[in-house]
Amino acid sequence: MDLHLLSSNLTNPTLLFFLLGVLAKVLRSDLEIPGASIKFISLYLLFSIGFNGGLELAHSGLDATILRCLGLGLALAAAIPLYTFFALRSRLGVQNAGAIAAAYGSVSAVTFVAATGFLEARQIAFGGHMVATMALMESPAIIVGVMLLMRFDREGEERASLRQVLHHSLTNGSVLVLLGSLLIGAVADAKQAAGIRPFTTDIFKGFLAVFLLEMGMVTAARISALRSYGAWPFVAALALPLLNGCAGAFASSWATDDVGDRFMFAVLAASASYIAVPAAMRLAAPKADPGLYIPMALGLTFPLNITLGMPLYLALVERM
Repeated sequence: MDLHLLSSNLTNPTLLFFLLGVLAKVLRSDLEIPGASIKFISLYLLFSIGFNGGLELAHSGLDATILRCLGLGLALAAAIPLYTFFALRSRLGVQNAGAIAAAYGSVSAVTFVAATGFLEARQIAFGGHMVATMALMESPAIIVGVMLLMRFDREGEERASLRQVLHHSLTNGSVLVLLGSLLIGAVADAKQAAGIRPFTTDIFKGFLAVFLLEMGMVTAARISALRSYGAWPFVAALALPLLNGCAGAFASSWATDDVGDRFMFAVLAASASYIAVPAAMRLAAPKADPGLYIPMALGLTFPLNITLGMPLYLALVERM
């Protein structure tokens, strides 16, 4: 890995705000961002990513490369939960393993947002269809996780039906605003869309910095919950993103030669959901411990990806 690339990422202002949030919680500061403000910012980030992705998708059209990218995204989202579940089942139990498998097979929109800033700082473009790929990868992992629970859990009578879980996951606010913004961007008139560019693009990084400040505080608050499970969750939360990210980088060569798109595939494969999946798992795996799979995804995997992971994935893609 290029040390200059790593140093540049570690001194990125948005990442430094994340570290400031961690520090604030460690020092027990009274720093607090109102919940309503954070909800608005998170919706804005998803709206901006989805809308701009739709514009790019409309501009590039639909060709064989884009179809391969969408297909690869679905394949990764279905495959990752399978081996994750069987690797963790004997150590953490069926319900916990199912929830973790769904989380790591699904994607983190926040990590994707951070990755767009990472590429933009290096003036590397990526296709708008990768936003559609991200949106498609959200639900298949949840489906696979629920099916694994139905197959291997002997206490499954208390779970909601697959139909209920799927409806809940597809109508989740973050998924809905992302897909809706993507479709709006795809059909919007280009001249009219340019009129809201200052809102959709120019202030993006500022809102991202504030959001990551909050994520830093949340991360520091939840990481202590993992200690009761021993060392294995820490190992899994650090090893899975690196394994999945490298696998995504290699597999993406089948779908595209574009460096930005291949980097995004690596990031999507490496990320873990801590928003949509926990909401779905409350129905599908009521006995799974949110104090296990949420801190794994948010407290360990997310910081790893935005600090060391992204420079590693980009270096790997550029050297292939």
